[in-house]
Amino acid sequence: MAKRIYTIGFTKRSAEDFFETLRRHGIKRLVDVRLRNTSHLAGFAKRDDLRYLLREILGAEYVHEPALAPTDEILSAYDATKDWAGYERDFLRLLRERGLPSWLNHPALDTPTVLLCSEPDAAHCHRRLVAEFLSQRVGGMEILHL
Repeated sequence: MAKRIYTIGFTKRSAEDFFETLRRHGIKRLVDVRLRNTSHLAGFAKRDDLRYLLREILGAEYVHEPALAPTDEILSAYDATKDWAGYERDFLRLLRERGLPSWLNHPALDTPTVLLCSEPDAAHCHRRLVAEFLSQRVGGMEILHL
């Protein structure tokens, strides 16, 4: 059976929907791929609150992985131009330059893991690009966007 990696966004979701979705899929590790994870606009998804809630509700681990986040420069360029193709190109180049995070190995992926970002839809979110990048590097992981 192929390894699976999940992605999820928290915007436009209630805490109940968010955590019940993770529970239904057996998530035991959440990897936060946001550049900034402490914004007051994040509600229940602020770093410290999320770490606590994951542990208490799901018995799950929280990992912040800034190596899988875009730079301020890439984000600013996209905000100014809305050029998604350019964003993808620049972000994938950055991921290749950074390489895979040290925690990412086959045994680590035996734990049901979800990549978190804020966008409600994965189509135009860097978490989709990260999941595809990891799938290609690790060997054909199945990707499921929650």
